[in-house]
Parts: sequence; C-alpha cells; structure tokens
Amino acid sequence: MRLFIWILLLLLVSQSTFSQYYLRGEIRNEQGTLLSGVKIKLSTKPGLIFYSGSTGSFGIPVPFEKDSILLSFDGYEPLSLYADSRQFQMIQMKSSSGAAKLYKNYKASVVKDLTQGAGIYSVGPGESYTSIIENEFIKTSTFPETGFSLNIDNASYSNIRRFINNGMMIPQDAVRIEEMLNYFSLSLPSNKIQSDSHFSYAYEHSTCPWNPKHQLLFLQLQAPTIPLHEVPPSNLVFLIDVSGSMDKPNRLPLLQSAFRLLINNLRSVDTVSVITYGGGVAMVLAPTGGQHKELIKKAIDSLSAGGDTPGSGAIQLAYETAKKNFIKGGNNRVIIATDGDFNVGQSSEKELEELISRYQMSGIYLTCLGVGMGNYKDSKLETLSKKGNGNFAYIDQIREAEKVLVTEFTKNIFTVANDASITLQFDPQTVAAYRLIGFDNKRTALADSTSSLEGGEIGSGHAVMAIAEIIPAKDSISSVNKPLAKVSLHYKDPTSGTRREQSFTATYHGQKIEQSDSTYRFAAAVAMFGNILRQSKFTHGFQLEDVALLIKNAVSPNNMLQQEFQQLLEKAIRLYDPPKKKRKSD
Repeated sequence: MRLFIWILLLLLVSQSTFSQYYLRGEIRNEQGTLLSGVKIKLSTKPGLIFYSGSTGSFGIPVPFEKDSILLSFDGYEPLSLYADSRQFQMIQMKSSSGAAKLYKNYKASVVKDLTQGAGIYSVGPGESYTSIIENEFIKTSTFPETGFSLNIDNASYSNIRRFINNGMMIPQDAVRIEEMLNYFSLSLPSNKIQSDSHFSYAYEHSTCPWNPKHQLLFLQLQAPTIPLHEVPPSNLVFLIDVSGSMDKPNRLPLLQSAFRLLINNLRSVDTVSVITYGGGVAMVLAPTGGQHKELIKKAIDSLSAGGDTPGSGAIQLAYETAKKNFIKGGNNRVIIATDGDFNVGQSSEKELEELISRYQMSGIYLTCLGVGMGNYKDSKLETLSKKGNGNFAYIDQIREAEKVLVTEFTKNIFTVANDASITLQFDPQTVAAYRLIGFDNKRTALADSTSSLEGGEIGSGHAVMAIAEIIPAKDSISSVNKPLAKVSLHYKDPTSGTRREQSFTATYHGQKIEQSDSTYRFAAAVAMFGNILRQSKFTHGFQLEDVALLIKNAVSPNNMLQQEFQQLLEKAIRLYDPPKKKRKSD
C-alpha cells in the first residue's frame, strides 16, 4: 500500500514538473521586417539554443507557463524578456548603434550639399535592373566638390555582351558605364604614371569627342599588386544555386566549369566549403584543404538542379560556415553563384539588403557571380555585392569564367583597399561645370535625403578609370597648367583598419582627344558607347558609327579584350542601325 502511494505521488509530481507548454511568437526589426536566424536562449533550458525560422517565427516547448528568454542577432542589440506561453509573442529587436548605418541608402556618387529627389526598378523580359538616374551638370561655383565610390564590379559589360551576341536590345538600366570601364582594367600609360607607396595614379585632360565645347578629365588609379604566393590563406565558401531555374547549359553547368578552374588556383593553405540551395539548403562539402583538389572537384561535379530557391537561408548558412572557419588576417570570402532568382524566404532587394548588411562588419567578403538570361536578377546581385563588402561579375561564357577566376584571380578574390572612394574638388577659375560619366545613382538613393557616399572594395592590381565631362570657364584658354581639380583617394587598410588618404592635383592641358594616349581614346569610346546605349541626352545626335570612328586607332593589337569590344561594337551597329533593304524594282 505504501509503495502504491509513493508511486502515485511520484506520478503527480512528475506530471506537474514536466507538463509541456508551447512558447510561440515572431521577431521583427524596427522597420517591421521579419528576422530569421535569431538566436534564442531559455533560462529553463540553459544548454540548448533555438533559432527563429525562415519566416521570423518560432515555437519552443517549455516546462512552465512563463520563461525568461534572451535574444541575440548580428547587428542588433541583445534583448531579454519574460514571456508568457499563453500569449503569442510579438517581439521587436532594435538595431545596434554600430550597425544602424548599414541599413541606410548609399550613393555611388554624391555632390556636397546637393539634394535631389523617387524610385522604381526597371524590368526587362523577366529580368530586373536597378533604376538609375544619369548625373547632371553641376555648377562649380555653387557645388565645387563631388565624390564617388570605387570598386572592381564589371558585370554590366559582360551582360551587355550577352544581349548583343543574342541579337537583343539592351535595357537602359543594364548599362553602368563605370563597370564597363572597370572590365578592361586599363593600364596606366608609362609616361604618365606617378607612383606612391600605395596606389599609383595618372590623369589626362582632353577635348570631348561628342561635344566640341566640352572637355574630359580622365582619372586613373592602380592598386598595389600582391602576387598569388603572398596572398594570405583563404577561407572560401562556395554558395551555389542548384534550384530549378539553374537547369540550363548557361547556368549550373557553366558554373561547374568555372569553379573547376578556380579550384586549380587553390593552395594547401586554403580551405573550401561547398553549400548549395535548391529545394533546401545543403552542406555538400565540409571545410576541405586546397590540396584535395580532386575531392573538391568531385563535390562540384556531383551537383544537379531542381527545386525552389531559398536564397536567404543559404546565405546565412554560408556566412555562419565562414565565421566558424574564420582565418584571422586571412582572406575570408563567400562566393555566391546564381541567376539571382530568390523566391523563398527573404527575397526582395530590401530584405536581401538588410540580411547581408548584418554581416558587413564580420570581416567576411562577398563575391557574386551572375549567370543566365530570361529571369536573371541583376538588381538583387548588385544589392548583395554592394552591401556585402564585395564585387560582382556576370559570367556569360567559359572565357569570362577564366578571366574572372583565373587570369584576374587575385583582383577579384583578394582585397587591398576597403571603403575606397574619390573626392574631386574642382577649381571654379578653370571649370564652370562638371558631371561624372557613370557612377549614376539609384532612384531610391536620390530620394533618400539621409543617404551618403558608400566606399567600395578594390582588389589586388586593379586599375580604376573614371571620367568627368567638364564645361571650361570662359577664360580657360589662358589656363594651361593651372589647377583643374584636387583629387583625393580615401580608403581603409583591410588588415589594420587604418584610414589612408592620397591626394594630387590635376592641371589644365586641353589636349585634343585625337592626340591623347590610346588608353584614353579607348576609354572615351567605351564611355560614349555606354552613353548612346543609355540614350543619354548629353550625346544626343551621335551614333554608334561615331564610336567606331573614335576607336579606330585606339585598339591595342595585343589586347584581345579591346579587339573583342571593337567586334561587339560592329554587332551593335548592325543591331541598332541595320542596313536598309533596297526595294525590288517592279
């Protein structure tokens, strides 16, 4: 009898002790966006960690009606609260002061004290591009100072090539002139190089080929080159889209060939992880040393496409993997390869921007490789690369994969300058007005009065070309060798975080474009080509045939990329201005 009573008491105690309640809720930020991947700890389960799901919601069994919970999330202030399982929890997390600035709109270029102003996205046939506004002429007497972001993005040019080679008209917002110039990484003319302990630079001042009353100021910067054997150990995470939309020859198979080329560059000190997303997220290859090339290639070759595109969850896993294997002082980078067609979880440009911004201060860089056509989402990949401390390339053919991942491996994979930007202060005595060619801003950034200039990342050995079109002051004929503009380069050292600045003064030369070095004539032709494709009002009346005349003697016979541009220009002429058919006589 006593034994029965003890068993009964034990059952009653255990029932009250282990009764299960269910704590449910959702977590949002101050803008109302649902947050997935928030870390949740319970006071009653100290050894366990829970996370909010892909929709920002959570459901956790708890032993008591009420429990103390602690929430933590990169970029947000930790939050403690006492939660009642009988009520659905509506939780809001606050951005930390150090990360709040990451969620602002940033501009590609900015004129000091000038405000402008609203926004949409342009969409091609199933493709999306960020809508941008062409820079206007600015009066130097009122606004003498302007600045623009530097980076090594070059996706626009290879995407334009894809359109032309397929006989298709190019969406205007797919044309980003600074990326077109970046593609060629034009070398500094040997007779104009001015060296510094860090960046080398050169400039040219010439007449403007599409407006004889205007002039061009060319600015060139050359980043220091780090040989591959001196590049610190790399911790690379390949994040590969294997969703159903990638099941085409110019998508997943092309990327598999591309990654095989990259793998050949790996060293034994490098580490590679492979994560895929398509119908779900999977770790295909745990962190593996670069000496095991065949094992890594086998993992790449095993991939096949199918399913939806849970991109946001995959990005989180990729960054968490990179963080777990972080190499202090090393090259830590996620390489995402996709057509950008995210359709599960956080998928809008705004949501992806907020997602990637949380990792911006982690020391992990991002390289975006875009592929495909028809549903290619340029706007999403551009957002990821800009907010992820990274760069952006479009791979339309295997030769482009070789260029990005082999020939220019260190340029695209190893960063030598963070948060890089240029400030130009024009002299009103020689320059009446100016406009930047390229570095055009998103409509949304122009509409946001709080937006500011965001610097970019420069890779080892990359040469940057920027062009400003200027209207000379009235007495400029007597201005030879007088200052045009003070040029200041600002950037952070990736290793020490030290902010550095280099400055020089560009002076008035007024040389005819025909007499300028072939590097600048070629750059002017590329800029003119982009302006005409964008139907710029500043090149109104000029045709692609005029570009062909300008470039005629500027193409280097030893430069295959420049020769290809000339051939592409000829195709564009036939596409945009086909020869008129002669009437058959009756």
